[in-house]
Order: sequence, then structure tokens, then C-alpha cells
Amino acid sequence: VHASPWLAAACFHVIPSVSSIVPESCLLIVVGLLVGGLIKGVGEKPPILKSDIFFLFLLPPIILDAGYFLPLRPFTENLGTILIFAVVGTLWNAFFLGGLMYAVCQLGGPGLNHIGLLANLLFGSIISAVDPVAVLAVFEEIHINELLHILVFGESLLNDAVTVVLYHLFEEFASFEQVTILDIILGFLSFFVVSLGGVLVGVIYGVIAAFTSRFTSHIRVIEPLFVFLYSYMAYLSAELFHLSGIMALIAAGVVMRPYVEANISHKSHTTIKYFLKMWSSVSETLIFIFLGVSTVAGHHYWNWTFVISTLFFCLIARVLGVLVLTWFINKFRIVKLTPKDQFIIAYGGLRGAIAFSLGYLLDYKHFGMRDMFLTAIITVIFFTVFVQGMTIRPLVDLLAVKKKQETKRSINEEIHTQFLDHLLTGIEDICGHYGHHHWKDKLNRFNKKYVKKCLIAGERSKEPQLIAFYHKMEMKQAIELVESGGIGKIPSAVSTVSIQNINPQTLPLERVLPALSKDKEEEIRKILRTNLQKTRQRLRSYNRHTLVADPYEEAWNQMLLRRQKARQLEQKMNNYLTVPAHKVDSPTMSRARIGSDPLAYEPKEDSENLPIITIDPASPQSPESVDLMSEEPKGCSGLPPSPEEDEEGLVMRVKEPSSPGTDDVFTPGNGDSPSNQRMLRCLSDPGPRPEPEEGEPFIPKGQ
Repeated sequence: VHASPWLAAACFHVIPSVSSIVPESCLLIVVGLLVGGLIKGVGEKPPILKSDIFFLFLLPPIILDAGYFLPLRPFTENLGTILIFAVVGTLWNAFFLGGLMYAVCQLGGPGLNHIGLLANLLFGSIISAVDPVAVLAVFEEIHINELLHILVFGESLLNDAVTVVLYHLFEEFASFEQVTILDIILGFLSFFVVSLGGVLVGVIYGVIAAFTSRFTSHIRVIEPLFVFLYSYMAYLSAELFHLSGIMALIAAGVVMRPYVEANISHKSHTTIKYFLKMWSSVSETLIFIFLGVSTVAGHHYWNWTFVISTLFFCLIARVLGVLVLTWFINKFRIVKLTPKDQFIIAYGGLRGAIAFSLGYLLDYKHFGMRDMFLTAIITVIFFTVFVQGMTIRPLVDLLAVKKKQETKRSINEEIHTQFLDHLLTGIEDICGHYGHHHWKDKLNRFNKKYVKKCLIAGERSKEPQLIAFYHKMEMKQAIELVESGGIGKIPSAVSTVSIQNINPQTLPLERVLPALSKDKEEEIRKILRTNLQKTRQRLRSYNRHTLVADPYEEAWNQMLLRRQKARQLEQKMNNYLTVPAHKVDSPTMSRARIGSDPLAYEPKEDSENLPIITIDPASPQSPESVDLMSEEPKGCSGLPPSPEEDEEGLVMRVKEPSSPGTDDVFTPGNGDSPSNQRMLRCLSDPGPRPEPEEGEPFIPKGQ
């Protein structure tokens, strides 16, 4: 009997035809019903799910697993929507259902007339809360998209504070002879005390756990113990003062995780992950098993009017609350909630063991109809888990609701996400609107400047977020490769790309990758930090809108070729004739000379007796072919040579480029020398020149 739940769960996952239709929670409840029936059939008394066992031992592992591995970014981005659904939606469901059930009791005949308003409001507060255990059990199997999952699951986590406050409030009011306005005001303020007090307790224990993990480098074995110990202490401390233990567990898990993971070893991280998953899975299995057993073993009082009215009004209140609140929320959301999303949110409001345990805690002295309340609660739980839980998967497929993508986040996505965060923060600062990006940036700066230095040991406290993410990905892929048997030994400094390029089949067995020293590893990390944080250089880039025929692109390429050929010819001329090379122009002046037609070199002193060599880079001939022009004195219009030029050499001119549009690409800059401008004006009409004669010597005789 003890092993039957886990055997049933194993068979459930082995047979895909069953797991695709029936959720695991439904199967476990059925197993509990069968086990309870067998125990009762042999004459024994079946065990009942007691509230103390549920709240002290079974519920904390599930909430800690959910809070420790909570997707923080989507949770914080949708926190306003989650709070509206959790607080306003739960209050609406509780009072709407309680008021309507009070009206049903007044009209339902002699069996229901004695149930007062406070008892119905208490019943409404118990049954209105969405159960995180049931939501986790169903939503993890249908793989709904991240937005809908975090909205429904976040609501189920945070509505605990409202449920606890209303439960204790109406329970105390039931013992009062008269409820005053002051009692109602104090009850309203107690909501903030319970919720915020639970969060404060969780934050305190989370900081203590993170600070303790700073000093566990020599005792790695007990590192996971501190996570479980401080989390459970946070839950017990909150429950001791009648605060929200669920809020304390969530706050403790969220606060401690980034600092604890930076301090503990990878083995400890793996231990925490798998132990939490196993512990929460065992608790979830036991909860649904005990639900089935308690249904068989408990005392029930069936009233058709009360049970059917409860079920009908639960569905009506949920649908109306989601529609009205979503209409209000969409006025402030950028990404609107579509009608499909609203339907899934309303349909995913599952009830579970929390409602059953709270109903079981009721005292017969103040609530004589406790058995009828429990019967109605179990009916609602069974309807939501079986009917809604079994039909939500086909409805998601029918409505073509977006599923969750199982791809891992890449370093490229992380870089662009951080870039968009900084961009939106800058836009908010420029606009003067201090939105959540502004406060998130402030919190990150405070965390980096003060908190990380106190709670994280070693150099990891100074490590940028991007480098930490890269290191995490690197270690994760290395561990996965080792676990898969791909390679025997991998040094800690080997990059992810290098790990992926290793082919273990081609490596010899005796070859071992060399381990790097600490200094070398630190040097590699510094290089990585510097390169990842450099600002991108402005380079000429292309996109799909500019990949069209550019009329200037051909002229640009031709001019680059001409420039290259001209330099080659100039170097060869210098080598052959031992003529001093022309001075090298700056890149700006070179571009101006290439763009201005033609490319001119300034005249030299005493160059009357030098030959003129005209170079045509666009000629189809080989680069070595040059044409000799007749000798001609160079002083145009009697212009004196520049006194700065005291070198003698060959004066070279380039013929007019034949490519179209060259003059429009570059124009001479304003910084050109006056002598160059005069030379350009002179060369614009050089006059008639005799054609070069074939066979004429390279250097005329007598020179």
C-alpha cells in the first residue's frame, strides 16, 4: 500500500496515452480513493489529512521549490497584474460567493436557515483561493506559455495572504457578540501586517542564509543544509506570529538564491536542485493521496442545494472577476491580455488541499455545519481538478494558445536583454517618467555597490552580470558534456566554444588537456571582461534595405583599385629609377585627391627638364606598362614653385577616370593647400599634348 502511489505515478509517466489525457493529480486522487476504500473495506480506520501535518510538513517543500526557482524577471514585470488578481480578485470571490451563499441559505429551507452571514463569508474566503499545488500539478504538464503560467501561478502564491487574513478575521468575528466598525478597520489593516510581515521575515532569513553561505568554502557538505534550514525557520517564524508563511518562504527563496549560488559549489547547487524537486514531488503525491483517502474516511453531510450552488457560484465569480479585472488591467498594460488569455486564467483557477485543510481546521463550537462545508469544498476540488484539469489541455490545443518554448537562453539574448533594459531606463530618465525600469536600475546599482560585497565571497562579488551569466553557461554546458560521457577531463578555463568543438572519438586516450594556472585563468577572465564591455566601433554596415544596386558603389570600387595600382606603379618606379618617394598623404587628403578629378601631385622645383609620365590605372594593360609623354615645361601660367618642396622627382598625372559619377562621390576638402588648388585650375585645361610615340625610349637621351 505504501509503494502503490509511486508505482502508479511511474506507470502513469511510462504510458503516454494515459498521461496525455489524465493529469497526474487526478490519478493520485483516484489511487487515494482506492487505498481508502481498501482500508475501510478490511475494517480499519483510514488516516485523514490533518491540517497540522499539511501546513507544517507537506506544504513548505512545494512552496520553497516554487519560490527558490521562481522566474524572477517575468514575475516582477507582471507583479502589478498578479497583485490585482491575487488581492482584488480573491476579495471579490470571497465576498461575492459569501453573499450569494448567504442568500441561498436564507431561501434554502429549514436545513440552511441557521447559517449566518459570518459563516458564509468564512466559507467563501476558504473556497475562493486558487491553490498553488493544484495549479503546479496541472500547468507543468500542459506547458502553457510563460505569461499565463506566471499570472495564474503568481496569483495562487500571493492570494495566501488574503485567504489567511480573511480566515482568521471571520473566525474571530464568529466569537464576538457584536462586530464594530473599529474591528472591520483593524481587520483591513491586518492584511498589510500579515502580507508585508511575512515578506519581511522571509527577507531577513534569506539575507542570513546568504551571509552564512559566504563562510562555507571549507565545509561544502553542509551547504545545502543551510538553504533548507533557514527557509523552514522563516516559514515557522511567520506562522508563529500568524503571518503568511507562504509569503515568507517565497521571499526567502527569491532573496537567497543569487547570493547562495555564487558562494556554494556546483555539487551543492545540484544537490539543492534535485532534493527540492524530489521533496516537493513527494509532498505533492502525499497531498493528493490523502485527499482521496480523506474523502472516503471523513464525515460528510450532503445538501444538494448548498453543494450545487457553491459549485455554480464559484465558476460565475471566477469568470466575472477575471473579465472585469482584465478590462481594467488592459488599460495600463503594453502587452494586452487577449480573450484566449482571459479564458485560460479563468479556467485555471483550481482549488486544492489548502481549502480542504482550512475547512478541516474549523471548530464545531462556532461552525456546526462544518461537515457540510467540507463536503462542498471536496466537491469543488474534485470538479476543478478532474473536469477543468482534464479538459484544459485539449482546450489549449483547440484555441491554439502559445506554448512555452523549451530553448535555453543564449548569451546573445542576454546581451540584447541588458541592452534593452539600459535603453528603456535611459528613455525613462530623459522623459522624466520614473517607471519600473528606473527603480530596477537603482536597485541593481545598490545591489552591486553594497549588497554583493557583503554577501558574496571572493572575486565573484565584483564580477559583472554578463560575465557571471557567461560563467554559468560555461559551467552548465561543461557539466552536461561530462555527464553525457563526452569527455573525461575539462579544465575550468576552457570556453564553451572550445568544449563544443572537442571530438572525443578522434582524441587519443592518453592525451589530457593541459590545466591552466590561476594567474593565466585570471588573465583570460580580465581579457573577457574588457572585450565584452567595450563600446562597439562604428563600422560601415549593411542591412537588407541597402542591398540594392548603388550607382556609386562601382565607382568606389574602381577608385580603390586605381589607388592600389597607382601605389604599386609608384613603388616600382622608385625601385627602378631610384627616385625619392613622394611624401605620404593623410587618409583624408588621399580621399580628396582620389575623388577630385584628376589626381594631381604638386610640381617640384627645377622640374623643367624631367619627363612627364602619364599613368592610366584603368587601362586593361598590365600594371608595368607606362606611356612616355613628350617633355614639356611644367610651370603653368608662370606660377612659381612652392618654396616648401625642395625634392626633385618624377611628376605623375593620372588620366580622367572613365567611371560615371566619380565627381559626386568625393569633393576636395577645404583644407587643401593653395598651390594644390592653383594646380587643379591649371590642369583643368592643360592644352594640346602630342600623343606618345611607340618605341620611344623610357628616358630620352641627353637627360
